[in-house]
Amino acid sequence: MIVSPDVIGMIIALFAFTLTVLGGVATMLAKQTKTLDARFDRMEVRMDRMDGRMDRLDDRMDRMDSRFDRIDDRFDRIDDRFDRVEGELVEVKIAIARIEGPRRHLQQL
Repeated sequence: MIVSPDVIGMIIALFAFTLTVLGGVATMLAKQTKTLDARFDRMEVRMDRMDGRMDRLDDRMDRMDSRFDRIDDRFDRIDDRFDRVEGELVEVKIAIARIEGPRRHLQQL
């Protein structure tokens, strides 16, 4: 079977065109990969900075929580003190009522 030189030339031209297109696609994909890698690296750096900020924020929140816990403890102590004072006040009222004696219900004529 004899193949004409024109067909061989067309096959070679088609092969060269395919290689050129595939080379262009490979170059485009390589460029996109580099661009995406650079973008991901920038995002990773930003995320690391954000993680640092979040860690500092967590530390501040922990400090604020400890301050609130101390304040809650102070309020609890003040509430206990008020309860004691209220109890003592009730005892004083009872003592005064005992000293004054019972109220007279009947009037003297």
